[in-house]
Amino acid sequence: MKNTLFCVVICLLTHWVQAAPKVTVKIPETALEHPVDGRLYLFTSTGNGAPVSGPNWFSPEPFYAVDVTLNGGGLVELSGATKGFPGSLGELEEGAYRIQALFDFDVYHSNHANGEGNLYSEVQEVDWTGDNVLEFELSKVIEGVPFKQTEYLKQVRLYSPRLSSFYGREIVQKAAVVLPRSYFESPELRYPVIYTVSGFGGLHETMGLRLGDGGPEPAAGEVEFIRVLLDGQCKWGHHVYADSAKNGPRGAALIKELIPEIDKRYRTVDASTARFVTGHSSGGWSSLWLQVNYPETFGGVWSTAPDPVDFRDYQEVDLYAKKPLSLYTNPDGDRRPLARRNGQVMIWYEDFGHMDDGLGRGGQLKSFEAVFSPLDSQGSPLLMWTRDRGDVIPSTVKYWVEYDINRLIKRRWHAGLKEKLAGKINVFMGTEDTFYLEGACEFLKQTMESLESDAVIELHEGRDHFNLLTQDLRDRIRKEMSATYLQYHSIE
Repeated sequence: MKNTLFCVVICLLTHWVQAAPKVTVKIPETALEHPVDGRLYLFTSTGNGAPVSGPNWFSPEPFYAVDVTLNGGGLVELSGATKGFPGSLGELEEGAYRIQALFDFDVYHSNHANGEGNLYSEVQEVDWTGDNVLEFELSKVIEGVPFKQTEYLKQVRLYSPRLSSFYGREIVQKAAVVLPRSYFESPELRYPVIYTVSGFGGLHETMGLRLGDGGPEPAAGEVEFIRVLLDGQCKWGHHVYADSAKNGPRGAALIKELIPEIDKRYRTVDASTARFVTGHSSGGWSSLWLQVNYPETFGGVWSTAPDPVDFRDYQEVDLYAKKPLSLYTNPDGDRRPLARRNGQVMIWYEDFGHMDDGLGRGGQLKSFEAVFSPLDSQGSPLLMWTRDRGDVIPSTVKYWVEYDINRLIKRRWHAGLKEKLAGKINVFMGTEDTFYLEGACEFLKQTMESLESDAVIELHEGRDHFNLLTQDLRDRIRKEMSATYLQYHSIE
């Protein structure tokens, strides 16, 4: 009996050892000019697209990653123990996959697939059995997203002394500028400016493509605007133009460096009453943050579907609860959703959190931590929730209070903010926001009403994150910006 059991154990151990995969990734010796820290990914897909373009937030496919430092070239080996999403490489289910490797060391983009200079391999068609031995060579280079400049669509690239000093290397701020169609026909005219901040993952290189022939023609009673398109891109996701311990002085760099440069290069009306800010989603949060923190720079904000503006409702979780709540489950123990569509849950918080962590940086949730958290002894943002149970960590949340926009408004309201924000706050949200953001917006609405503010905070019945911005609402925002400008300026 003992001999039989011993044989069974040996056979199982032998099978386990034989079933362990081995993946070798080669980096050509001439690929890197100096030592580089980065993250090496192995992406899998059962579809026809490029695996490195994943993961898709709503239907992510397995991927695996490891942090490495490379000097020139070399070999990196991945084993069955290599961690990823939804588990380790050794746990990848058998089947037919298209697999591709990528080394991400770009410092400007949240998405590895957009990182200029990142290295990646050809796609391999693989019949995955669990004991595969694969080799990849990072023979290709991501060239970055080109900017298609026209007479009316310009790219601004500006060396940032503040950000360069913070990072210890050269950092360039980038933006797209869309000129009005009358800009060259009427060289004596000066124009108000709309600053538009993209949502998470947006790129200034593509934001203005449909405006290559100039800004839209103004409707009756409207004025023409110069448009400046900002994307908030950084290695840790979206820096939302807030100064932070991880991302650096992003707000200060915009206000004190980029905006003055825009006013210098183009025929703007250099006045706060002629400068407006808007954005959707993460851009919605960014724009509201900028207006509240720099009320004398902007003459009004039109924010749509902003990320959580009150941490008492952080996508339905009260981060300030006396007994810390879980982001993964509600008090009844049921799984907590993160996204919905037509009433159906599309993403669960725990699943998305593990995928986000698998990316290592640049995901939406870690993006929040990179902005709102101080740094640990290793220079990483403090975690806001435990990764095993999803429990909120109060010792981290106490630092997040500084980025709670609703609390910030209440705290500064009677210290001068009331007068500085008069007539300047406009926020729009759907009552069925895809990412459960409406609750925080409702808190903001209650606060502004209690302060007897003239702020416009609207929750649009039945609208979600993706259908809130109707053409009617876009037209309304443009008309309201025009009307605000014309209160202080005449059309020359």
